[in-house]
Amino acid sequence: MNVFVTGGAGYIGSICVEELLNAGHEVTVFDNLSEGHRSAVDGRARFIEGHLADREGVARAVRESGAEAVMHFAANALVGESMEKPEKYFRNNVADGLNLIDAAREAGVKKFVFSSTCATYGPPNRVPITEDEPQKPINPYGESKLMFERILGWYHRVHGLEYVALRYFNAAGASERFGEHHRIETHLIPNVLAVALGRKPHVEIYGTDYPTPDGTCIRDYIHVIDLAQAHILALAPGKCGAFNLGNGNGYSVREVIRACEEVTGKSLPAVERPRRPGDPPRLVADASKARRELGWEPRLTSLRDIVASAWEWHRRHPDGYPD
Repeated sequence: MNVFVTGGAGYIGSICVEELLNAGHEVTVFDNLSEGHRSAVDGRARFIEGHLADREGVARAVRESGAEAVMHFAANALVGESMEKPEKYFRNNVADGLNLIDAAREAGVKKFVFSSTCATYGPPNRVPITEDEPQKPINPYGESKLMFERILGWYHRVHGLEYVALRYFNAAGASERFGEHHRIETHLIPNVLAVALGRKPHVEIYGTDYPTPDGTCIRDYIHVIDLAQAHILALAPGKCGAFNLGNGNGYSVREVIRACEEVTGKSLPAVERPRRPGDPPRLVADASKARRELGWEPRLTSLRDIVASAWEWHRRHPDGYPD
């Protein structure tokens, strides 16, 4: 299949592009490189530097690529920043996304796969979280993703566009070639590994008094290659709707730090900080719908294996990507 991938120079997008190409698909990557890296784009893919705000440019790119499907990863994704600059998130994640969805429809694209998030749920009423959990985001980032999910739902009803919205929990790990390098890093595992690399003095733990076994937040970590495989399965005709992607296993902040210590063989000092506003104690996915309807089965489920793949990439790329 011919797939048009926005945000394909970013962390998750780059590895999804790699897996698409390995599976025999033809890929065009469209990215403005504001968050991604040119050297993270697989050399087998066609690359177009462009911005989704350029309606004519993105329409031309989709049309000329001959795309049969779109995978949309391009988004701003910093929760804290979204609380300071909501206008940026609604403009980039919603308004600019509309340019893409219109370009896809005008080019005759029949399938749209959207990179969504568990942040659309907000603090859950129950855990593990199923897709019928009420969606009540507590920050503009989650709200922007939910708005776009709803837009896709209406385009499906009115225009017949088949869409799959994949609600990620915590993406982690790396492939042999591509890994996680954000210019502003907020994710736990790469920040812990930065301490092991000597690039940070200590790990910061935000909140140690949560109602969890060790007092720290619990999150569901999923290997980025397993995420990529779910996107490929979502391309199948007839697949439509929203799906959670997670392992169904929760690990606390302290458990993640211990796993990083085991993998790296280093003692990693930690500093305890106050809770951050809006951090739920426990977020764990129920991904049985994805297993049942997409035929998806995560393979790299061990926290230690996830951390080990990330460590290997960061060890070989201590400065991240060169650009």
